[in-house]
Amino acid sequence: MEPSSRGPAGFLTQANALLRKNLTFQKRNLKTNIGIIGFPVVICVLLVILQNVVNHQLDKAKYRCGCVCIDTNGDGNCETVCGLQYSTLDQVGSCPIPSPPKWPALLQVPRLESRAVRSGFVSSTDLPDASCKDSKSCPATVLFTGRNQTLAESLTGNLFKSTSSSMDFSDYLNLLSSLVPGSDTPTRDTQFIEPAFISGRPLYVLQPQCTANFTRSVSFEISNRTLEIEVECAQGLSLWRDSSSAVNDELFKGYRQGNTQRKTNEYIAAYDFLNSDENGFNLNIWYNSTYNNDTGYVPIALLRVPRSLNAASNAYLQFLRGTGVMIRLEYVKDMPKSGTDNRFDFSSILGALFFTWIVNLLLPVILNYLVYEKQQKLKVIMKMHGLKDAPYWVISYAYFFSLSAVYMICFVIFGSVIGLKFFTLNDYGIQFVFYAIYLNLQIVIAFLMAVFFSSVKTATVIGYIYVFASGLLGQFLLRFFMEDSSFPRGWIIVMEIVPGFSLYRGLYEFAQYAFMGDNMRTSGMRWKDLSDSQNGMRNVLIIMTVEWLVLLPAAYYLGQVASSGGIRRGPLFFLQYFQKKPSASFRKPSLKQQESKVFVEMERPDVRQEREVVEQLLLEQSPNYVVISDNIKKVYPRRDGNPEKFAVRGLSLAVPHGECFGMLGPNGAGKTSFINMMTGLTTPTSGTAYVRGLDIRTDMDEIYTSMGVCPQHDLLWETLTAREHLLFYGRLKNLKGAALMQAVEESLKSVNLFYGGVGDKQAGKYSGGMKRRLSVAIALIGDPKVYIFDISFKSLKLTIISLWRSNWITCHVMKCFVRLSIWMNQVLD
Repeated sequence: MEPSSRGPAGFLTQANALLRKNLTFQKRNLKTNIGIIGFPVVICVLLVILQNVVNHQLDKAKYRCGCVCIDTNGDGNCETVCGLQYSTLDQVGSCPIPSPPKWPALLQVPRLESRAVRSGFVSSTDLPDASCKDSKSCPATVLFTGRNQTLAESLTGNLFKSTSSSMDFSDYLNLLSSLVPGSDTPTRDTQFIEPAFISGRPLYVLQPQCTANFTRSVSFEISNRTLEIEVECAQGLSLWRDSSSAVNDELFKGYRQGNTQRKTNEYIAAYDFLNSDENGFNLNIWYNSTYNNDTGYVPIALLRVPRSLNAASNAYLQFLRGTGVMIRLEYVKDMPKSGTDNRFDFSSILGALFFTWIVNLLLPVILNYLVYEKQQKLKVIMKMHGLKDAPYWVISYAYFFSLSAVYMICFVIFGSVIGLKFFTLNDYGIQFVFYAIYLNLQIVIAFLMAVFFSSVKTATVIGYIYVFASGLLGQFLLRFFMEDSSFPRGWIIVMEIVPGFSLYRGLYEFAQYAFMGDNMRTSGMRWKDLSDSQNGMRNVLIIMTVEWLVLLPAAYYLGQVASSGGIRRGPLFFLQYFQKKPSASFRKPSLKQQESKVFVEMERPDVRQEREVVEQLLLEQSPNYVVISDNIKKVYPRRDGNPEKFAVRGLSLAVPHGECFGMLGPNGAGKTSFINMMTGLTTPTSGTAYVRGLDIRTDMDEIYTSMGVCPQHDLLWETLTAREHLLFYGRLKNLKGAALMQAVEESLKSVNLFYGGVGDKQAGKYSGGMKRRLSVAIALIGDPKVYIFDISFKSLKLTIISLWRSNWITCHVMKCFVRLSIWMNQVLD
């Protein structure tokens, strides 16, 4: 049969073929797609159900503002009555508070069992002995330093004011404004009331020395409710240190790990009076930030710092003006608030964790698809039929991005329709940009990870481990660091280089803004919020964009140099694009190549004659031979103590146009090894071969455009039919329209897969023989100029009949079929 005058398929033609195949493959995986789409839907529905259950409980009278159950008739049955006058502390979150209660500004005082004493790791001799803890008499210590020790000692002498036990606490706000009150209650998120008042712990008045029977009980009213709290004396001890570094060292040894109550050496505060003198007051204050219980970006422990500053300022003022002059810090209070409903948006509270899993769920799906093509060598067989890298990457990338976009759009729309504040409050423009950037990054990561896997099962397991680990580590590690104001922000950015952490941080920001917006009845995140130094969204967007730009070429590069199927390109393969391509003709071997040829002294005459023919053909650059093998070898390196294994020993042969050449030999003779080198599945150890004048070491992409390959094992998509396989490969061979349909129909008939609807059944349901026939039909479609069949004797008859029916083998050619290889003796030696 004359070679077809049809040229190779262009980029658009191959892209169209691959896209059609992918869409058909996707259609056959409908159940899997429904399951993937259903997962986020189920999560959203569960969040809505949980939200409604909690909201139903919060709607009860116990939590509604000013609603109580009162027995109005005296019959034992209570009736719900609502009114601001009935509001309780439990309802303060939802009640309008036009005039919040006042409370005194307090100092953070260490608990008795945690106060600083002499110990194994703090050996300062001026600290009290640890035995004071048994007698409950340990003082609360303040450290101080400065350039002028005399002045510093004078100021700290006025820090704590002596009081009498007969003080009248009826006007406790006015009284405590002139003293130094404190509390050992950790700060926490309680609206419009100092947590010390409802903790059951006493208030302290710090004095130089405590007198007996100082304890007093103070009553006050908050929201029509009378509360009582005890006021006790705590001794304040001021100790000098020689430098600020010494203060820092001692404070660090008393560092509290979170809000645990472990016994440790804690201090009230520390002062560095720097260069203060009679003409100026300059001060640094250390405070224990480990008492923080952050609910947002504002450390609540800062609320107890003003009293430290007030005490030091009063000491300096009294140093200048006398004991009768002071700055009164009477009280603090929150801003007024309007009435609100008690609501907890669980999509915002749990969204960062759950939505990290949902978005990352696409990674194992994409990775599974890529590794499946790699494991089944489907990518290699597509390249053997002419598929170029450019259409494969463009269509695969666009295909995965389209699937990911549809997935995320459905997710966001569904979440918005059912009213999840996570979606409805935050600006959809920011959400679109964030998800679009991450989806692109996720696709690139899948391509990059696919390079390192050859098994679908392994890739799937690792993919899902990454999905769940990124969510859990984000929730219980990254979030802890983000909410710790003392943790360096730079290290958080370093952690966000991990793509899973970048996703979690972005979703965390959405959740925080949605939660605050729902509570404050305001909007969520807007573009202007990205300029906020505490908002990590801008850094995340920059990190993900840079990673995408870096990992995309890295994934392509590693895919070329670390390919598990096909000839691996050299590390500098990209330089060939800047070189002028040689013409398609045999290249004369270099002098070094000629000298390196190894001749066996006992070669048979016919073997030596064939080798000489090959050498002559290479020198003459004869165009009449379609395949020339030039002393090609394949040697597998020694492994596990075994010697090198010679699969092919210097095979030389020449096959002219129009000849059917058959290579026979027992198992292990090297037939498949030779064919694998000719089709690009493995790299020759030395020597080379030419197909239509093109070198298999450097020009396989061009060789594939004119080659039809039937590999030893059937490389098929289990969910595609025989017709769909042939349509795909026919389009890769630049068949279009009626010519394509005719070629497919003739191919199906030639291998007896046309009648009875067999050609429209999925390949996974075929028997072994039917799959083999389909592989033969794929190799024949498009009239390639070179056919390579790696077949057994069982399928030899089938192949001859298929070739005969396709009019490829003429009667003249059949007469010379099969010229058996007499050079296989070289392989068997």
